[in-house]
Amino acid sequence: MYFMSAKLGFLKARKIILSIFILVGVFVGGYYLGVEGYRLQVTKALNVALDRRVPADKNVDFTLFWQVWDLMTQKYYDKSKLVPSQMINGAIEGMVSSVGDPYTTFLPPVQNKIINDNLSGSFSGVGIEIGYKEGHLAVIAPLPGTPAEKAGIKPGDYIVKITDKDKNIDVDSSNMTTSDAVTYIRGTVGTKVTLTLLREGVNSPIVVEIAREKIKVASVSLTWVGESSNIANIKVSEFGAETKSEWNKAVSEILAKNDTKGIIIDLRNNPGGYMQSAIDLASDFVPMNTVIVIQEEGNGSKKEYESNTLPRLEKYRVVVLINGGSASASEILSGALRDDKGVKLVGEKSFGKGTIQEPIDMTGGSGIHVTTAKWLTPKGTWVHDEGLTPDVEVTNPDGATEDLQLKAAIELFQ
Repeated sequence: MYFMSAKLGFLKARKIILSIFILVGVFVGGYYLGVEGYRLQVTKALNVALDRRVPADKNVDFTLFWQVWDLMTQKYYDKSKLVPSQMINGAIEGMVSSVGDPYTTFLPPVQNKIINDNLSGSFSGVGIEIGYKEGHLAVIAPLPGTPAEKAGIKPGDYIVKITDKDKNIDVDSSNMTTSDAVTYIRGTVGTKVTLTLLREGVNSPIVVEIAREKIKVASVSLTWVGESSNIANIKVSEFGAETKSEWNKAVSEILAKNDTKGIIIDLRNNPGGYMQSAIDLASDFVPMNTVIVIQEEGNGSKKEYESNTLPRLEKYRVVVLINGGSASASEILSGALRDDKGVKLVGEKSFGKGTIQEPIDMTGGSGIHVTTAKWLTPKGTWVHDEGLTPDVEVTNPDGATEDLQLKAAIELFQ
């Protein structure tokens, strides 16, 4: 995707300026890396003695950290802004972000709760999943039926600015983490947030004001399509905590229908979620002990995850729908069914997120998401930044009154 040259230059300039400030955060973060277990006691005036001892097993010079800390506490004009817990959280965020991986993030308590609420399937916001595309904050997918989808936000839109007058927020997205973006965009039901977007093929920024709503999206829904309504169309919108139980209900309905001709799995605009959930769904289509996904560690070692249940849907023909909003666990399921079962993928190239994050809850309600490995399809394909190219490429034009991608999938059963 390409930006307008003027806009790209503007963003790059801001990114360079912000990078200077981030260097300070990296140095600050470097200190915290070596002080696991230390205790910091600070009075409101921030002028008491601090325990600055370095643990014996840490061979790091922390002088710069304390120089910066002292300068801030001595020189900064508004002492009410110097909140020790927030300063430490900022140091940790700097340390984590120094690895340069946008999916490895530290989450303060409020942001960690937001992420957990999202995976539970209920939250207050506008209904978009956020990630990175070509190093820039971007929309992975708007969730079905949400304010974001109704406002016309599309997968792949770059988010360049977030504005909320009520919360006094007006921030450029350069170097913004996904957790910060989610915090800015989420909010109280009925309040509004304004997003400034850049979209491929559109020559000027798109500004969208959206009212927040309570978002409760079922992760699995089943409809029947085709001339005789005998093709099961299973829409999987995410791989969350409730996906498996909702999937089981859909499977029971399919098995109870005697004339089912085939199954369409619609993963369009599904941003992913739990890897195990994708393995569970794939296991319904392939023989037991079939490789679903391969996990590759940083040292090159590999672990294969195999199907783990009897395949209740193995006898049915299957087609999978994907688009630019299909990411992560969606790509795991799509890649496994194509590699293992020869299933056709229909639609547009998927998002391309091929890394695995482990969410870890920390003390005080905070959390950290750490990229622990990358994943490969059963045939060894790494989709990161590349995505899965569909076997049948079909685009749904803006304003189209018919779902051409779904139509193409149905035609494969004839």
